[in-house]
Amino acid sequence: MSTPVEIESTRRRLTPAQAEKIAKMADAAVEIVSADGFDKLSVREVAKRAGVAPATAYTYFSSKSHLVAEVFWRRLAVGVPEPDPSLPAMERVAQVLRGVSMVVAGDGQLGGAVTVALLGDDPESEHLRWRIGGFIHDRLATAVGDDVDNAAEVIDALQMLYAGGLVTAGMGHLSYEATSERLVAAARLLMGQR
Repeated sequence: MSTPVEIESTRRRLTPAQAEKIAKMADAAVEIVSADGFDKLSVREVAKRAGVAPATAYTYFSSKSHLVAEVFWRRLAVGVPEPDPSLPAMERVAQVLRGVSMVVAGDGQLGGAVTVALLGDDPESEHLRWRIGGFIHDRLATAVGDDVDNAAEVIDALQMLYAGGLVTAGMGHLSYEATSERLVAAARLLMGQR
């Protein structure tokens, strides 16, 4: 049985009151990053904006990178559903790639902050990086299914596609909307569908 993302965190299971504090801090972090960028973000400022004591905030988040990685993880977990099994494999893959690439679309500088946070060496962010990678791998594996030749190689290549696409978008070279459609187009080529 899986645990709903709202009552879990990187460090522990949460009570409803704790989950509400985390949600407020996540919202505050998105507001700050969207308005001022990752450089201006701090756990202390997030705590202040969320109405939480700084010491309490640090019991949940070890760093600003951990906080941003948690925001991305939570958005993925609730925003990228299981692929629709009634669709053909390519459409299931498109569904996953679009979902993954659009979770930070429209939130100003959040995508770039996620890129920085997930590429850093903070241990909590590294834990989330592995968790996020596993989640996306599982969604892609479900999407590819058994009806694709060389499924393991296709899944591996799709993972490389989305990772490169999200870094490109996070660096500001493409919008998340454009990245989403380029990922789907590249997946079509990879899967032999033009």
